[in-house]
Amino acid sequence: MSGLIVTNPPKADAKDVEAVGAYGVATVHEAMGRTGLLGTHLRPNQQGTRVAGTAVTVLSWPGDNLMIHAAVEQCGEGDILVVTTTSPSSDGMFGELFATALQRRGVRGLIINAGIRDTAELRDMGFPAWAAAVSPQGTVKATGGSVNVPVAIGGQIVRPGDVILADDDGVVCVPREGARRAAEASEARENKEAAARAAFIEGQLGLDRYGLRETLVRLGVTCQSYEEYVRGGAYERDGAQS
Repeated sequence: MSGLIVTNPPKADAKDVEAVGAYGVATVHEAMGRTGLLGTHLRPNQQGTRVAGTAVTVLSWPGDNLMIHAAVEQCGEGDILVVTTTSPSSDGMFGELFATALQRRGVRGLIINAGIRDTAELRDMGFPAWAAAVSPQGTVKATGGSVNVPVAIGGQIVRPGDVILADDDGVVCVPREGARRAAEASEARENKEAAARAAFIEGQLGLDRYGLRETLVRLGVTCQSYEEYVRGGAYERDGAQS
């Protein structure tokens, strides 16, 4: 497998990255039209952490972390390293020593579609990581790959310089050209949710706030008392089917 290292790719503006980082992954995902998620298999190594930064992408051979070493040189302040492999891998390709080198360069975290190790050390040093697996399995440094090329994770294309946002809910990718629009849409969504939250605190039901009673009627969902339900024989029928 040959490869390519691309230097100095375009990146989202730092102010736009900061603006996106003010919101949670779920909010940004919804605000972008329910797009951008990197799948449900990437889980955080820590809790209560949110990071936003620009992607430095790595495409590696399974069980081989040579290209992560190559990518460290391409990383800088405000970046997030995004690693995937050419075929599925759960090997522990990333650990404390990589995190030490990246932290020194101002990298904000790691997204890896493979395994990590030294998980306690990563938490202790405050280096956030989202991974598909945890494994002590070691790796080699023997096969070429690529850095700063488009990669695919969970059906989502991540390009170098795109905005990566990660928190306890997962990871979302925001195209670098759309970062400002995503932040503005997220602000509007958060304001809308704040109004709904206040209404729910006052006792309003979602059925009424969102006009869902009409939806239930349109779908043919009916309402009856328990006594009517029993008299109609549905209780026995539903019980037999459960």
